[in-house]
Amino acid sequence: MILSRSKPAISETTLQSLRRKDIPKLEEFLQKRDYSGALTLVEFNVPTNNALDSDMWIAYCEFHLGNYKRAAMIYEKLSKKSEEKSSNTSTNLACCYFFLGMYPEAKNILHNAYENTLKNRLLFHLSHKMEKEGELNKHHAKLQNVIEDQLCLASIHYLRAHYQEAIDIYKKILLDNRDYLALNVYVALCYYKLDYYDVAQEVLQVYLQKYPDSAISINLKACNHFRLYDGNAAQAELRQLVETTSSYSFGHDLIRHNSVVFKEGEGALKIFPNLIDVIPEARLNLVIFYLKQNDIQEAFELIKDLEPSVPQEYILKGTVNTIIGQETGSRESIKTAQQYFHLVGSSTSECDTIPGRHCMSACLFLRRQFDEVLVYLNSIKTYFSSDDRFNFNYGQAQAASGLFKGAEDAFLVIRNERLKKDFAYISILSYCYIMNKKSQQAWELYLKMDTSTQSFNLLQLIANTCYTVGEFWYAAKAFDMLNKLDPSPEYWEGKRGACCGTFQYIVAQKQSKDLLPQVIQLLRNTLNSQVDQIIRVMKKWGKDNRIPC
Repeated sequence: MILSRSKPAISETTLQSLRRKDIPKLEEFLQKRDYSGALTLVEFNVPTNNALDSDMWIAYCEFHLGNYKRAAMIYEKLSKKSEEKSSNTSTNLACCYFFLGMYPEAKNILHNAYENTLKNRLLFHLSHKMEKEGELNKHHAKLQNVIEDQLCLASIHYLRAHYQEAIDIYKKILLDNRDYLALNVYVALCYYKLDYYDVAQEVLQVYLQKYPDSAISINLKACNHFRLYDGNAAQAELRQLVETTSSYSFGHDLIRHNSVVFKEGEGALKIFPNLIDVIPEARLNLVIFYLKQNDIQEAFELIKDLEPSVPQEYILKGTVNTIIGQETGSRESIKTAQQYFHLVGSSTSECDTIPGRHCMSACLFLRRQFDEVLVYLNSIKTYFSSDDRFNFNYGQAQAASGLFKGAEDAFLVIRNERLKKDFAYISILSYCYIMNKKSQQAWELYLKMDTSTQSFNLLQLIANTCYTVGEFWYAAKAFDMLNKLDPSPEYWEGKRGACCGTFQYIVAQKQSKDLLPQVIQLLRNTLNSQVDQIIRVMKKWGKDNRIPC
């Protein structure tokens, strides 16, 4: 049976109302920052609108969506039209070129652009990008005390790592314009760069409460979580951007980049190389990835031609030069590393920051001024209690300063297996064990090693250090092993002295009498005319004291 209606379910009045339902206006889309919606509306209305106005709005929307190439193509077409002489098309086109990294092209096209404040601001940024200090100062002098120019100045301060100066400008503007909520994002970025992650998060939340879908803000929140907690917490924040298609395509590369960082380098070789000329941090993070993979040469090739301009670049270049210098014995590389670390550690903007103090400690470490190294490392130790590389350097500095208990504690909290297999780790920890009267643990470290030049060197360290501090039994075992591997009078003399020292301790009741048979057995392993006489004395004492030998 087919059902039908004799009267409509919706009245004619209602139908007419629905038909007349207003389509959102362009201004509404722009106010909501919905540039995709605005673009769709403009393109839909092209047949009924002025073609010139439509092209201008399409270019405007494409620019704000991050589609700078398409926006540039439209502006290039418009700039050829005679009726566009009175517009800002050339300046707008230069802005597109700027965001495409085409700095010389942007500068050239501005020669024909009308003089205005936007042109000066863009030239100010181009001077910074192209490292033209003279031109930068000239355009700086033309900036006025208006919001747009002051924001431009703050951004240059930020790009030149003058974060506090940028914060001061943003806060001054916010005092009179509290509804400029986006400035809170900029302030948060500055605090993030200053390592004040809690403060950055608090300031950022002001903007996120109003615009919870902001790609840049969510990304910054994820970065704060990465610094405050771990990569998992950061990924959880970033997931909503990764799993949804954001209208802000300009954030796509940044999100891909940071996702790799949060995953501790997973996918680095796939993502970072394509972003080196897009995101400045991509090159630095790829260098860090190579360093973690112990691929030092690749790291060096990637950074050797980079002229550092911000602290992170100085630090990373100093680190690479340090490793190259240590591996090749190049004093020139070590000297270069010292200079880079000193520049950051002594700069007025960085000297009281955690990276700044870390850099000064690295500079002093390379100069072997370990007591001063500890002054800096102790001031930031609480921030790196679980950082293996920090503890590795901290332990070395303490050992070099004679603080063997603290050095041992620092080494024992290290969990990185590659560091624990490093001969520097094994040898210094062994030395600390011996100095802390734990020679057996030093000996056990040797027993875990495969036979190699390094294990032979460790034997020598154990033998000589134990002998020096009076740990004669383990000195005797080490000299015995050395003598087996490389028979020589030197090792026999060391073994003989250590065995006699152990016997003396047994007689003085400083060591167990049960050790005497092992000492005698150790001596029997050596073919030397002196052995029989020494054993005879020991056995006689053993017999007198009822010790079976």
